[in-house]
Amino acid sequence: MISTTAAGAIEQGRADERRRRGEDTLAAITGSAGQSVVDALRDLSPELGHWIVDFAYGDVFSRPALSLPTRELTTIAALTALGNAQPQLKVHIEGALNVGCTPEQIVEVIIQMAVYAGFPSALNGISAAREVFERRGVTIAVHP
Repeated sequence: MISTTAAGAIEQGRADERRRRGEDTLAAITGSAGQSVVDALRDLSPELGHWIVDFAYGDVFSRPALSLPTRELTTIAALTALGNAQPQLKVHIEGALNVGCTPEQIVEVIIQMAVYAGFPSALNGISAAREVFERRGVTIAVHP
């Protein structure tokens, strides 16, 4: 039987590994932008920042069955469909570019959302993509 102290140490080790995995995955996707978001929460809701790192990036984004580019494209689809998450959408468009998605893939995913989430959501998504692409000097071949 494991002592309470040993069990606590094992649990802390798992928590530390989860946090490290989350921080590594967050950095791989967002560079320093994601950590800036987490840091901005420290004065009002540090636990929200911990949940983002631990759960979203440590548990979900770091799962091996989908690649980071696939995860970013699905995240862009979801945020576009929501229609009310422009700051987060821009972060994930940046992240998609960081992990190897092409601008064309990003635009195609946003266009696809016009079918399921409506044209206003897709238009807002394209606006977010335009802003990110312009800031990064990214050009895209337009298909007539």
